Parts: sequence; C-alpha cells; structure tokens
Amino acid sequence: MIAFFDASALIYLIEGKEPFASNVRKKLAAAAKQYPDLGSGMSRLSWLECRVGPMKANDNALLAAFDAFFARTDLVWVELTKDVVELAAAIRVKHGLRTPDSLQAASCLQLGTNHLFLTGDAAFKRVTGLNVKVLA
Repeated sequence: MIAFFDASALIYLIEGKEPFASNVRKKLAAAAKQYPDLGSGMSRLSWLECRVGPMKANDNALLAAFDAFFARTDLVWVELTKDVVELAAAIRVKHGLRTPDSLQAASCLQLGTNHLFLTGDAAFKRVTGLNVKVLA
C-alpha cells in the first residue's frame, strides 16, 4: 500500500500548521497500523508545488525540510509521462477537476489499486478508482 501525497497533504505535514498537520499524522498512523508495509509516493507536480512557497518566501529552512522528505530513498515517484497526461485529460473531462488536480489523480492511479490518496480537497472523491482520504 502506498500513501500518495497530494501537495496539500505534504504541505500540511511539513509546515505543521494545525489542525491540518495533526490530521495528516492521524491518518498516516491509522494507515500504517492497517498496512504495516505502507510506503509513500508523490508526483513531480507535488514536488514543484511544495517548493514554490518556500522559494518565494526565501525560507531556506522550510525548503530544506521539504527537500529532506523528497530525498527519502523509499519514496515512490510518479513521473508526468504521456500516459499520465492522457489519463489526466480524461479525468478533467469526466470529473471537471482543474488541470493540476487531474494530473495528481492520474499520477496516483498509476500506482494501481493499492493506494491512499491523501489530500485536503474533497473534489477528488469524484474520481473513480481513487481511494481518497480527505485530511480537512
């Protein structure tokens, strides 16, 4: 099982703003208890979105905290391949999600059925096959 981090979920976790950070930690703890082999995954789009805020604010400490997470050797990366982009287009048409959200959903679906999609946005629940865990 892989916990796939939408950018919002990882931002909540790394930046530590409450009550969001606690919600992410609780969902992760519950998932780890249910799935002892729980891994972590994310798309390159999340990498981009998580780094923009600290870069704009010139917050090198926060940027380093994100980069430490991204450097984890057990992190599963989903690249934005042609297949991901094609699926994202279909998701956008069918479910009306914005392009970045469609790319996130399509990225997660590349992992197969054994995933938990961690996000702060309930709109992802519209996507068939996406096992969404809303953190708000």
